Amino acid sequence: MNRIPESELILNADGSIFHLHLLPGDIADNIILVGDQDRVAVISKYFDKVEIKKKNREFVTHTGYYKGKRLSVISTGIGTDNVDIVVNELDAITNIDLNLRQEKEIKKVLTFVRIGTSGALQPDIPVDTPLVTKYAIGFDGMLNFYAQRNSVSDLDMENAFKEHVGWNKLLASPYIVKSSDSVFEQMSKDFRSGLTISANGFYGPQGRILRLPIVDFDLNEKISRFEYNGMKITNYEMESSAIYGLSALLGHQALTVCNIIANRIRKEYSKDYKKSLKVLIENVLDRIADS
Repeated sequence: MNRIPESELILNADGSIFHLHLLPGDIADNIILVGDQDRVAVISKYFDKVEIKKKNREFVTHTGYYKGKRLSVISTGIGTDNVDIVVNELDAITNIDLNLRQEKEIKKVLTFVRIGTSGALQPDIPVDTPLVTKYAIGFDGMLNFYAQRNSVSDLDMENAFKEHVGWNKLLASPYIVKSSDSVFEQMSKDFRSGLTISANGFYGPQGRILRLPIVDFDLNEKISRFEYNGMKITNYEMESSAIYGLSALLGHQALTVCNIIANRIRKEYSKDYKKSLKVLIENVLDRIADS
């Protein structure tokens, strides 16, 4: 096997992976991903025991046990660029021998469940409700840098979407990746599901206008009308497409469950989203523990 050079697989002096500062064994096979670093402690407070706490920049990791199951909670920060770091480095400490700098012959499968917040794009989705992402649509273009992106992308849906909205060729080409079937079945009971857009920004890329005009004032309206095989685009967030795409390429499993805190069509915002988010966290923890 080829040795991975120091410039490509960067390790710290203690042997930990560069950004996350994690060592092999620091993480569980089941990992909850959150954007907000403060949300890590909000989730790990439910653990029976926390055995590992590590932090570097926006990347916070707590590993412990919930109802007898070993779990990790890790913050990614905002955006798919951060997810590119987190998923690749978690895979590296799992499936690369860091001493030999070589891929392991036997690979381990990690399961990622993202708990996030999101804005709805259909008028019938109430705020303060959970929504599971069946397919993630990436506006960020991150997966386009990887040679095998077509092997995990729904190319027919991509083409139908671009044609429907009249996709601007100056923008990165969107990619669409499905969630893990097994994790979807495990987590989605009683939750609404749909297509989720991962935007590469919070303002212009999601159609928000403060002082700067956007290139397509009708984009959100066209997005809300898109339908493919009976599925509609239900919500915006900023990380799922990279989680789904990289997980599929690397052989891991992934799913996103978001708490809807705003309805972009009805112009509504939750009065206290932390209360409904708490209920969602408890639900997700129990479903993972029962798997």
